[in-house]
Amino acid sequence: MTDLPLTFSPEVTEAHANGAPVVALESTIITHGMPYPQNLETAHRVEAEIRDHGAVPATIAVMKGKLHIGLTPDELERLAQASDVMKLSRADIAACLAQGRTGATTVAATMIAAHLAGIHVFATGGIGGVHRGAETSFDISADLHELARTPVSVVAAGAKAILDLPKTLEVLETLGVPVIAYGQDDFPAFWSRSSGLAAPLRMDRASEIAAAHLMRARLGLDGGQLIANPIPEPDEIARDQITPVIETALKEAEAQGIAAKAVTPFLLSRIFDLTDGRSLKANIALVLNNARLGAAIATEISRAT
Repeated sequence: MTDLPLTFSPEVTEAHANGAPVVALESTIITHGMPYPQNLETAHRVEAEIRDHGAVPATIAVMKGKLHIGLTPDELERLAQASDVMKLSRADIAACLAQGRTGATTVAATMIAAHLAGIHVFATGGIGGVHRGAETSFDISADLHELARTPVSVVAAGAKAILDLPKTLEVLETLGVPVIAYGQDDFPAFWSRSSGLAAPLRMDRASEIAAAHLMRARLGLDGGQLIANPIPEPDEIARDQITPVIETALKEAEAQGIAAKAVTPFLLSRIFDLTDGRSLKANIALVLNNARLGAAIATEISRAT
């Protein structure tokens, strides 16, 4: 690890020294998810949620040629106000580091960094997946392949509901990724507790999820686990309410010729407008919920190792 351009925050350094549980957090929600200062306030809330549940948060980002595992309050403030920030996945994280630029990590890049740093659990909002129309566009998120190769358990509220969820589940199955619904049989759909699709696996306790994570390592299996954690019931936007909104936003994107990496930001922005901001409130609620479960799983892994 000494040859790697990693720098650990004092809090994460102390956690590693004491064997305390650590939960990785991505940074694109800070740089690309919402404006300042709401992005900073949300980042602080998510980190506090993890601390309140007995674990240490490690927000991950690239800054000045270093891969930061955990950010100090000053670094978090600088990132929240930064401009010209690269959105990093597996394809461009090395280039960002080599050029000394600033970059925010997506699910895939955060998984890579967490594994390099010896962190087992990562809490996020929702993973990327198979985009609608992928049979002609071939637009499939690198998150799915990262889940198949990097041994980190990812806690998310399913895949983003703007995606083709049946195809996303099919690809995850093909890649051998365990998809574990927490506390229910249905696969959640980000803003909604249910997608109408059955999850391949169900577990009801953080200790079960931790045991499965450690068993995969014992068996020498590549890849991580997707823990599909439904949004709390009071915060959800029911599927019959959000589906027409998503369809409207998708039609607008097609009419305007919006494609590739521009699709997701456009859709999330339009859904925010069409729901009068309710989608963002739900998004924050589900991220906090995933942070809580991530802390519980990380604690169980720490106890078992």
